[in-house]
Amino acid sequence: MNDSPETSDLTETTESTPEPQRSIDWGKLLLVAQGSIFIVLLVILVGIWRVGTNFFGAVAAAFDPNVTERVQPPNVIIARLQEASQLTTSIFAMEAVVPARTDLRLGDWTVGRTQLLYIAYGEVRAGVDLSQVSVDRNFGNTIAVTLPPPQLLDSKIDVERSRIYDYERGLLGPDTAPQLLEKAQKEALEEIRTAACRYGILEEANRRAESVVRQLFATAGYEAIEVVTTTVEEKNCNNEQ
Repeated sequence: MNDSPETSDLTETTESTPEPQRSIDWGKLLLVAQGSIFIVLLVILVGIWRVGTNFFGAVAAAFDPNVTERVQPPNVIIARLQEASQLTTSIFAMEAVVPARTDLRLGDWTVGRTQLLYIAYGEVRAGVDLSQVSVDRNFGNTIAVTLPPPQLLDSKIDVERSRIYDYERGLLGPDTAPQLLEKAQKEALEEIRTAACRYGILEEANRRAESVVRQLFATAGYEAIEVVTTTVEEKNCNNEQ
């Protein structure tokens, strides 16, 4: 009868006893870390032995993006320019008000008249012929480029933005509205081209073409860039190519 309590106490004591914690072997961890550092140093030394002095250059090139920068040959850039054929560097736009009329005459007398007032919106484009670009001097990072004279590349009337402001046909006026409209458009285009030349569209085309070509060669790696432009007299401006 007295043995049962003793057995119960022994069981409770056994179940409540915690397991002993394992201690960390810091010596082994230190040996593993030292071994890893030794392997890394060994790999670096082998790389230096196999590559030589180029090893440090390869490491520097991996972190310096400017190491691989090179100057492109000028003939490659000129070929790209020539593929573009024409470079539009300046656009002139304006409105012109042009009257046009047709009279029906009988001797010295005007017996009938048809007239209209046309407001034309036109644009003129000017630029350079890139196929004529030439390289005069090329030495290292220095280059000299000559641009051809600028010219009028295109001129047109925007019929969507133009309109007939006024149209009048008398009792005996001739039915010439289509002819009057065509005549007004031609006169308006001529007037717009003349105004573009008068306000220096070719000079502006020269300045912008020089800037574009200079930036192109600078992007290719050239530092000293000389761009020679050719001036055009106003009297030769109105000759559209």
